[in-house]
Order: sequence, then C-alpha cells, then structure tokens
Amino acid sequence: MAQSEKRYDVIVIGAGHNGLVSAATLAKLGKRVCVLEKENEIGGMARNYEIADGLQAPRIAHLLYNYNPVVARELGLAEKIDKAPISTIALSDDGRHIEIANGALRYADGAEHPDAAAYAEIRRKIEKFGKLLAPLALRSPPDLSEGLSLAGAGEAAAIAKLGLELKMFGKKDMREFLRIVLSNIYDLALDEMPDGEVAGLLAADAVWGAWAGPRSPGTVFLLMYRYAYGADPSLPKRGAGAVVDAIVDVARSRGVEIRTGAAVSRLNIKNDAVTGVVLEGGSEISAKVVMSSLGAFPSMKMAGPQHYDVETVRRLRNVRAKGMTAKVNLVLRQEPKIGGVSLAQIAGRFVIAPSAKYVERAFSKAKYGEFPGAPVIEFVMPMVSDAAQRGRYLLSAIVQYIPYHLKGGWDDAARDRLTALTIDTLSQYIPELRENIAHVDALSPAFIERETGAPGGHWHHGELSTDQLLTVRPVNGMSRYAFGVRGYYLCGAGAHPGGGVSGAAGRNSALQLLKDGVLS
Repeated sequence: MAQSEKRYDVIVIGAGHNGLVSAATLAKLGKRVCVLEKENEIGGMARNYEIADGLQAPRIAHLLYNYNPVVARELGLAEKIDKAPISTIALSDDGRHIEIANGALRYADGAEHPDAAAYAEIRRKIEKFGKLLAPLALRSPPDLSEGLSLAGAGEAAAIAKLGLELKMFGKKDMREFLRIVLSNIYDLALDEMPDGEVAGLLAADAVWGAWAGPRSPGTVFLLMYRYAYGADPSLPKRGAGAVVDAIVDVARSRGVEIRTGAAVSRLNIKNDAVTGVVLEGGSEISAKVVMSSLGAFPSMKMAGPQHYDVETVRRLRNVRAKGMTAKVNLVLRQEPKIGGVSLAQIAGRFVIAPSAKYVERAFSKAKYGEFPGAPVIEFVMPMVSDAAQRGRYLLSAIVQYIPYHLKGGWDDAARDRLTALTIDTLSQYIPELRENIAHVDALSPAFIERETGAPGGHWHHGELSTDQLLTVRPVNGMSRYAFGVRGYYLCGAGAHPGGGVSGAAGRNSALQLLKDGVLS
C-alpha cells in the first residue's frame, strides 16, 4: 500500500458541516488536520448543488434551526453569513392562511386570530424550557456509565447546575416542565385550542425529520429542542450551503486540508490505538486521531467490529435511525402564486399541516411502510443564484412521512410516486403549479442515505428519543465522543446533541479529544 508522506494530527472522515467544524476548531489550536470526503462536493446534507444550468438549490437542508451562536462566534461566521428570520405561513384549505411573524400569530390578511393567545402561551413555555436545554448542547454529556457516584467533580457540577437552573424557574414552571417534557404535542396543543392550522403547525414543528407522530411520547421535548435558540427559522442568502461555504473558508484559512473524492475504506489500528486510515484505492494516511462524522454503526464498521465487545456491537446495530423525510426540489418557469398570500409574504416559510389529526394520519400510514394519503410539507422559495433572477424560480420542499422502509422498496416507480404525491399536495394551494414545472429532483430517504451516508437517510443519524439522548447517545458508554478505540472519535449528528445545522457535535467532540489528551 502507498503511504502518504505527510502525517496529520487529526483526520476527519466526512466533509459535512459537523466534520468541518471539528476540523476548523482543532486547526485554530494549531493542529494539523485533513478532512476526507468520499463525494466530489463538500457539505453533506447542508450543501447547495446545481439543479439546472446555473441554478443552485439546497440539496437537503434549506433553513437554519438551532443555529448555534456560540459555534458561530468561535468560528467567526457571523460576518460571513447573511441571514434573517422569516415568517411562517400555515396554509389553510379555505384560503384564509395563518402567519407567524416576529413571534405573533394572526391571519395572513392581518386580522386577529382566536387562537393567538393560546399559541403565544404554548410558544412561551416551549421556548423558555428550550433555553434551559440549550446549554447542554455545548457540553459533553456527563459520563454516567459507571454510575453517578463515580462521575467526576466537573460532571457532577454540571448536573447540579442544571438542577439549580430548573429550580430557579419557580415551582409553577418547574412543575409544568416536568409535566410536559416527555408528553406528546397533540395533547398539549389540543388542551389549549381547537384542532386546525395552528395545532397542525405545532404538531409538524415537533416531528420534522423524526420517526414519530404528534401523539408519540416525547414530541414536546423534540419541539423544545427545535426551539432552543428561538422558534423562528432563518433563511440564509444563497441557501444553507452558504453556511458550509463560510465554514470551509475558515477551515482552509487555518490550514485545514480538504480532499474530495477520497473515500475511506477502513481505519489502521495498532495495539488498540488508531494510526490512520486506508483509502479505497489502497493508499494510507497516518494520524494520531481519526474523527468520523458518519453514523455510529457505519463508524464502528469502519474500525472493525473485532475492536468492540459483543454488547457494544449489538447496541450500535440497534440504534434507531429510520428516515421519514424526503426532499423535493422544483424548478419553476414563473414565480408561483398562492391565493391569500401577498408578494411580501411569498418569501416566507410555508407549512402544509391543516390539523394535528392530519399530521397523525400521515404518520399512521408511513409507520407501516406506506405512502401517506397526504404528506406534511414545509417549503420555501429561495432565490439562491443569479440565474433565478433571469426568470427561473426554485421551490424547495421537505416532505415528511415518506418512509425509508417503503413496502416494495425504492425504485424509479416509487420515486415517481413521491414526486406525484408532492406535486398533488402542493397544487391544492398553488393551482397553476403543475404546468409551471420545468424540472423535478426528488430525493427519497434511501437515496439520501446512499448519497450522504446518513443511516436510514435520517436527519439526526438516529432518533432524538429519551433512550438515544445525552448520556446514551449514540449508546451508553460512548456519549463523550470517544468511540471505543483509542484515538477514534464520533463527531457527527449521531453524537450529542444531534442534528440540525448547528455544528455543536463537531465543536464538542474536538474540544473533548483535546481534554482527553490523545494528541499529547
């Protein structure tokens, strides 16, 4: 095998945003870092791509949620990314849509909505409790694999601080937090308002990317996680790929080497410690540490199951990661028109979830491997390139409840069904959409897995459920990013705190390996 002459401190497998954040964080501290990406493009789920001649589109992620201000500040991204909060329009079958702008809910025509006060109170609670959870995203989870009594002083202090912050809420809010945190969003919403577009929007926001319905336990926690840094998403100019571009610029300016078309075949391990990687072509690259931004189970296979005990292999194999979300991009010849939506509002985020029952019905079909009769859809119409200003328009749609494990499997016919189902649903609100379509690109969860390596095509590389969070993410004993073999670390969405274009997992894992002293 050919041996690379250059030796690195750290090799990062995968040039998604988390891998890039890990690399940039370590390079800032003087470490020699090489990022290896099997594809020819950088960015993973957050990248842009050319969907048609000269027209750039967000491949998968199109909005920023949980954009972590600490990560952005540490990397110096604030001045590099032009982003702004956008309004949300919950589309209604009767054409009287609902708008949420600057935290206030009203009808899209400006009239007061009867559920505005109930929505405001639910949002207040979810955001407040989400802010309690937000600091946890920037800490390595405490190591409780041997029990709380053996946790280090720093870890015990972190747990105590969380308890103190919860106590400072006051008895009423503390009781409310404990009452709702593991409950379902369906009951929480319908206890306060009749079912309709407002309840449907809350239900949809709690389940994006998840294998869960509104009635599933823990969906209130998922909404808290989503709202941890504010309930209003932002749309970056030039799409989510602008975030990746900014991180790449920072990483390269710090000396990070990024290689594309460089697929890693396996790790080199000697005396139970990482010594580097072997590429698919057979060449070897040496490093003291290897970080993987892949999912937990693929990362284990890359090291080799012989380096893990039987129970750990079983747990990693059983990490739940069944994708439920597809992506459909439409290139349009003319700017689409939605009845009841003004020209100023057309630049917002749109959600098709007319009721919480609608969302639950869609999940009820998908959990058995079937297409829903009507999917839940979030779409935006970003103008992300100069070509868009020359008469072409883009509609970027996240389509929820499209199962990874589809009955009959994913073939061209199934992909055509996904396309037809998406267009049929959108056409109920955009009447002239069908004849306006110039090009379609539909990405099933199975395709997303093949292209990005995300297990099951899952946004988070694994469900964000109570048994796959914090100290048990990805599995018990591996929550602090060290991944079984000395010098091997997990840095992607499968690690704490999960997915979203935040970079927290990448940043935390980089800081943890430095704390562990594996580069000494």
